[in-house]
Amino acid sequence: MARALIILGGTIMGSGLLYVQAALRLGLQPITLSDDPIQYDHFAAKGAETIRVDTDDLDALIRECSRLRATYDIAGITSAADSFYPTASKLCRHFDLPGPNPEAVEQCVDKYTQRQLLAASGVPIPAYRFASNAADVEDFAAEIGLPVIVKPAVGSGSVGVRLCRTADEVVEHTIHLLGGKQISQSSPKILIEEFAQGPLYWADIMNDQIIAIGIGDFGPPPHFVYHQFTIPAPLTNDEHERLIDVSLSCLRALRLGWGPTGIEFRWTKDGPVVIEVNPRLHGSPTPQLVRLAYGVDLITEHIKVLIGDECDLRKSHSHTAAARFLVADRDGTLDLIDGDSQAAEVSGVAEVKFYVDPKTPIVRKGDYRDCIGHVIAASSDLLRTEAILQRAVDLICWSTTPFLAIHERKQCAAIDVPD
Repeated sequence: MARALIILGGTIMGSGLLYVQAALRLGLQPITLSDDPIQYDHFAAKGAETIRVDTDDLDALIRECSRLRATYDIAGITSAADSFYPTASKLCRHFDLPGPNPEAVEQCVDKYTQRQLLAASGVPIPAYRFASNAADVEDFAAEIGLPVIVKPAVGSGSVGVRLCRTADEVVEHTIHLLGGKQISQSSPKILIEEFAQGPLYWADIMNDQIIAIGIGDFGPPPHFVYHQFTIPAPLTNDEHERLIDVSLSCLRALRLGWGPTGIEFRWTKDGPVVIEVNPRLHGSPTPQLVRLAYGVDLITEHIKVLIGDECDLRKSHSHTAAARFLVADRDGTLDLIDGDSQAAEVSGVAEVKFYVDPKTPIVRKGDYRDCIGHVIAASSDLLRTEAILQRAVDLICWSTTPFLAIHERKQCAAIDVPD
């Protein structure tokens, strides 16, 4: 009977495909369960079996996994996305498979509960408040002191996250959140927190071992759209040890330490503060950066942990790897992508990838969905990697036709011009 790895959901920009590829390399049959398998049909093209199922219905998932057990030896169950990770942990427990603590995962995914647990354990975090209506959000923002971050209490990829510098911006964004799909309309949860100013760092952890610490930055505020990630972060020995100490404190406070954990920090004038802890790996392209920098394939090693095999987290080398994100600069239809093949040929470039194809409509959201691709480079040192990355990015161009211009062209084409 073939051994299988169940993957819940998927992420077009994220690491879902990497899990599929790693499972195949380990001799496992990847099976993706999704409520919209057409969205992830690239999985099937790469060797995964895809099945449509309501991923919000735990009982339906249990039934589907039970049905699959008649054909496959299910060796592990996981997900590459925040929204499915708590469910994956519950399925692991139901089928008596190795997996993280479901209660710990659920507490961690709720950012408000996570902050309560971190604060109770003395982990440094920004000042925060929790609200469910616009009046409370405005009052708490004034209490914390502007500027503040206003965001959903549950989510990822900076969706719904905004830096609000004035009371009017706080009210405007709160109304936007309450009227949108970023939060539950039946039980709205909004987090207001102090804007922790300073460089962004993150830690990639497997079990209780810190594998990598990286540095990243975003595009211009008030949104948080990825710009560049680099591993390793340029830190002094003291700074490195402080981030390790805070990371391990997070694991203890949140009862994590089985499998992967990703932690994000800001280094403020008072030192590092924890922005959030994720009970999963950071999404693509972070796993590729870790592999290029240290020779550790975190996704493969995570699957080994899931199926009960011994993982190998030993570093085989020490390089500098960086990813630059290609970000949409306007709304409209993506007409042309050019120079990507030339960029991929630059020595030291590991990957050039676009997440969208020509003729795709682009509507900027002010979060990770504004990224339309990335370029990854690696070398023996930071300056050389930066130069390689810039050279490759300079070769790439794309054009976008604004929606209004497309509409005007259609109107002109519809006019019947007499002879």
